[in-house]
Amino acid sequence: MKPASIHFIVNPISGNGNNLITPKLVSGVFNFDEFKIKIKQTQRPKHAKELALKSIKEGADVIVACGGDGTVNEIASSLVGSNVKLGILPMGSGNGLASALKIPKSISGALNVIKNSNSTQIDVGEINKHYFFSNTGIGFDANVINNYSKTKQRRLGSYLKASLLTFFNNPPSLSVKITTESKSLRLKPFLVFVSNSNEMGYNISLTPKASIQDGMLDAIIVEPLNKLEIIYFGFLLLIKRPQSFKKAHYFLTKNLEITNLEKGGVLAQIDGESVQIKAKQINIQIKQAALSVVVP
Repeated sequence: MKPASIHFIVNPISGNGNNLITPKLVSGVFNFDEFKIKIKQTQRPKHAKELALKSIKEGADVIVACGGDGTVNEIASSLVGSNVKLGILPMGSGNGLASALKIPKSISGALNVIKNSNSTQIDVGEINKHYFFSNTGIGFDANVINNYSKTKQRRLGSYLKASLLTFFNNPPSLSVKITTESKSLRLKPFLVFVSNSNEMGYNISLTPKASIQDGMLDAIIVEPLNKLEIIYFGFLLLIKRPQSFKKAHYFLTKNLEITNLEKGGVLAQIDGESVQIKAKQINIQIKQAALSVVVP
């Protein structure tokens, strides 16, 4: 029987910046007679996607993203619609997708999950040709991520500081029109958050009831808020009850269209990475069971 080919793609600066996946570490879990192992390290932004595409050509059966949600997104985006399985070693700060999939936080535990090679198909979100696996959004959360991306250390403390900075300096909301299969809204939202999974990272969730396998996106649109309302909404977020907020519109959808009614682009976040979208029309949709992932 041909040995299973597993390629590890490591982002050495994810999380605490001390991510070392070595042949010695891997050999403690994998028998090299049964598994063909390759370890690659990223050297620059977007390099993980290049390495993943190369691994596909090299015949990898499983490509393991060793890093945070940004690294996972780059690699998983290359695997959508293919027969190659995604593995995850959660080595970032938030690790939202890994947490949603119940992948152990310990390296040894996650390596054993990959060794057992149990897999499942999950849904994939798409926003203007960009894939997302956890969530995407515009408004307050996108501004938080933009401030967070400028910090040197990606930790919970840095995320909280970015949230406070955004709270005190949140730019005015854009005027948008939001259209789904069943409703149409025109407003200047505090935030528009669309999720494929039930966790953002750090055990925080705007959509705690979301499922990564139900063929639907969970959307929450929050009307304009004053600072006291923002604090209250933040409290509801911490106790996982954001849907109970009176100014929050929570619903399931397969397609969501956002039209920017103002000049300029839209700042968005995609799986915790800041992205500027220049198009006036933002289309968000779901691709059902489009990615194979190794899970416990």
